[in-house]
Amino acid sequence: MKTYDALYIFVGVAKDDALEANLEKALAEVTRLGGNIIAKDSLGRRGFARPMKKRENGVYVKVRFELDPLKVAELVDRYRLVEEVFRVQILAVDARREAKIAAERAARAELQAKREAAQAAALAAKTAEA
Repeated sequence: MKTYDALYIFVGVAKDDALEANLEKALAEVTRLGGNIIAKDSLGRRGFARPMKKRENGVYVKVRFELDPLKVAELVDRYRLVEEVFRVQILAVDARREAKIAAERAARAELQAKREAAQAAALAAKTAEA
């Protein structure tokens, strides 16, 4: 099993409950092929750069899932048949890149904590002098 990120675009969805129903139908295809859903995040309604198929905007949803690499092509073919999915883009997650990003985030958080501690110490010293 390999980890993938997918970006789904749903159009014609006016309510959140309709979006959830369409998303569950789309994610059912992943589980039907033996995959596991790891995370999903709705990015909200966004306008297209140019109209596509007479549509001006859509609801974007990012999903991370695990699936056998041999079944990704079959998944994309299945999405061509699902009316609710306007567009889908599936990208493989690079574990080394993800680890590097996580390490950079941790280093940034540690540096920020050191800066805040130094500022607090400077403020305490300044108030102690006064």
